[in-house]
Amino acid sequence: MNKYVIVSLPGCQALFLKKRSKLNVKNEPMNLNCLLEIVDLQLIESQNRPLNSTEILILQGIWQYKTYNQIAIEAGYSSGYLTTVVAPELYQRLSKIIGQRVTKKNCRALLESYVTIPAAPKTKPLKQDMAEFPRNENQEALPCYPSGSVPLNSPFYLERSSLEEQAYQEIRKPGALIRIKAPREMGKTSLLLRILDDANRQGFHTISLNLEQVEQSILSNLNQFLRWLCANIAHQLQRKPMLDEYWDEDLGSKISCTLYFQDYLLESINSPLILALDEVNQIFEHPQVAKDFLPLLRSWYEEAKRLPIWQKLRLIVVHSTEIYVPLHLNQSPFNVGLPIQLDSFSQSEVEQLAQRYGLDWEYGEEVRQLMAIVGGHPALVNLALYHLSRREITLSQLLETAHTANGIYAHHLQRHWATLETQPELAGAFDTVLNATEPVPLDPILTHKLSSMGLIKLSGIRAIASCELYRRYFIQKGEQHFISL
Repeated sequence: MNKYVIVSLPGCQALFLKKRSKLNVKNEPMNLNCLLEIVDLQLIESQNRPLNSTEILILQGIWQYKTYNQIAIEAGYSSGYLTTVVAPELYQRLSKIIGQRVTKKNCRALLESYVTIPAAPKTKPLKQDMAEFPRNENQEALPCYPSGSVPLNSPFYLERSSLEEQAYQEIRKPGALIRIKAPREMGKTSLLLRILDDANRQGFHTISLNLEQVEQSILSNLNQFLRWLCANIAHQLQRKPMLDEYWDEDLGSKISCTLYFQDYLLESINSPLILALDEVNQIFEHPQVAKDFLPLLRSWYEEAKRLPIWQKLRLIVVHSTEIYVPLHLNQSPFNVGLPIQLDSFSQSEVEQLAQRYGLDWEYGEEVRQLMAIVGGHPALVNLALYHLSRREITLSQLLETAHTANGIYAHHLQRHWATLETQPELAGAFDTVLNATEPVPLDPILTHKLSSMGLIKLSGIRAIASCELYRRYFIQKGEQHFISL
């Protein structure tokens, strides 16, 4: 008996009809875009988020039989980030919906098999299925779910006035150091990708290392961490590590690392070396290591003023300011180099982004309503525009539910709540701000911490909630917490 599979999903422009019979006819390979939409739908139906842009890059690379290193180089990521962070989570999520263990080796075969299995007897008619998924005419141009950094080729990246050009010019200077800092989800890594892309176009060597990839046992030991750093850079420069030839216990790990850079790495290259360290806040959680490592970076920056060979090294240090909360720090880890502080989007920038999402917000009223709730927070704005562009929710519905546990910002808000729960003094200070009818003065250290988290903004030396979303959510959570007591 012949078996048929009917898949009716947005993005699959024709009925995907497979006929399986005893004739053993080979199936034609399925269109990848169609397959990705099927996977997205299954993830959403199983209460998971859809594929993000980085996960899609990996799947596209698998379809083209590329290595992680090839995917990373073309997309501007580090191969370690794809291998140890993105890919394992992706395969775990795919394994859950497929029901079999997914790996890079079997991923394509399992996915193609999964979407061509015989349909269940109670499959709905095609017309009914299609009615449930009204299709936007420009569906193919709609963005991926906004999660993590914005890919280089994405039209949904907004340039921050002159910040990018300033960074491009700075990194071309001998011995440059750029510090990019902001609370989480403000666009730090997206900016970093573009600085590295510009440097690649200049013919520079670019090394990008994300400290989230480093094991805690390595981060907590200065010697192991510096060896990890040197080995990774040598690997990306396609050179043998040669660590033991340069490491000298009598000199210590900091001098050994410095000599390794000077006499081995920098001596072997003719063009500048851009070393980008992302999520440097991870090292802040190990104060003893940070106390030695951060001054070491500064010493390399200072060496460029004395020795020409160090002018080849250009440093980019990226960190989240939120790490100040658990560490109780009130000073920047550096006070040299070019500081870049990422701020919220302006109204004109949100209007421009809304246009790129295909929203017809001609007179700006919708932009004003959205910004009245979330301000210009890049991640919150992008998430709203994503859902609105897909017609999954109306603006009035989004504004009404934004601060609730069922709203689109639930995860973002819960993360902040979890942090404040562990910091009673900080939570008390924020509660004072939330319940005040006008800006209030706070202890300078508490003000700095709340500002570093992005929860408040300053009017002179007085604090107010950075957006209405936070005020509504945390007042509601505070009331619920009080009732539970």
